[in-house]
Amino acid sequence: MLAMMLGTAPALGQDYPSRPIRVLVPAAPGGIGDILPRIFGQKLAESGNHTVIVENRTAGAGVVAAENTAKAAPDGYTLLVGNQGLLSIRPQLSKVSYDPVRDLAPVILMVSVPNILVVHPSLPAQTLQELIAYAKANPGKLTYSSQGIGASGHIAAELLKLAAGVDITHVPYRGAAPAAQALAAGHVHMMFDVVSLALGPIQAGTIRAIGVASKERVSVLPGVPTLGEQGFAGEIGAWFGLLAPAGTPQAIIGWLNREANRVFTVPDTRKQFVAQGAAMPLGTPEDFARHIADNTARFGEVIRRAGIKAE
Repeated sequence: MLAMMLGTAPALGQDYPSRPIRVLVPAAPGGIGDILPRIFGQKLAESGNHTVIVENRTAGAGVVAAENTAKAAPDGYTLLVGNQGLLSIRPQLSKVSYDPVRDLAPVILMVSVPNILVVHPSLPAQTLQELIAYAKANPGKLTYSSQGIGASGHIAAELLKLAAGVDITHVPYRGAAPAAQALAAGHVHMMFDVVSLALGPIQAGTIRAIGVASKERVSVLPGVPTLGEQGFAGEIGAWFGLLAPAGTPQAIIGWLNREANRVFTVPDTRKQFVAQGAAMPLGTPEDFARHIADNTARFGEVIRRAGIKAE
């Protein structure tokens, strides 16, 4: 938990904010999803005397954080850092007590981090085409690790399997770290990891990058082509946005959106995320709503076609 000072708000009919704002984070401290609201509060603290409290709620893989936000009063004093798992994937895999569309109001898409397809150096494949050819020549012999059932890395790999018509065995782990460690140790052959986490091992040579699952190449790995350049139009990754309970007044949603846009367009702030291969889409609440809907539809198709079931 971290308390920070928040800047003075314009008149919103209820003198918002007039008391502490809670931001629920569905992850442990230290990751991008946790850093974002802390930076948001810290930057706003420079000009005011209101308090933001960042609370890490990891129970139920973050589902509890989403449920608590959905049930909170729609007054702008409880916010959620939502991601692709909570908003677009998990509700399609298992029953949850919140509806991402009905119960939560998008504020802003803060950061997106593309996945990158990486392989163990022992695998004789330098490109996506070579990897697919090798997989077809060795059906059922290749394995890939993921961060868990329904994680973006799992969805991305199943999407590749469907598109390429290859047989690669899924080995799920409980989290990104053990999945990446399994790859580096050679226990599995490949995985889709987020660029920010794979960057170090790629630069160290313990894993090899095949392609980035984004529209454009990332600046931190300019020599790595996108998967689209190699014939696979699969753009997928992790993303984090700010949401409020449904019914929150539009004046409050608008103020939060404007402040977040202001904070995250500061060059020094953007630089620290771009250095990890991330992008900062920002934009309007409507932009974020469309992003959630698009991801939900795309992930849902893969979930159904691949027959993915919850653990």
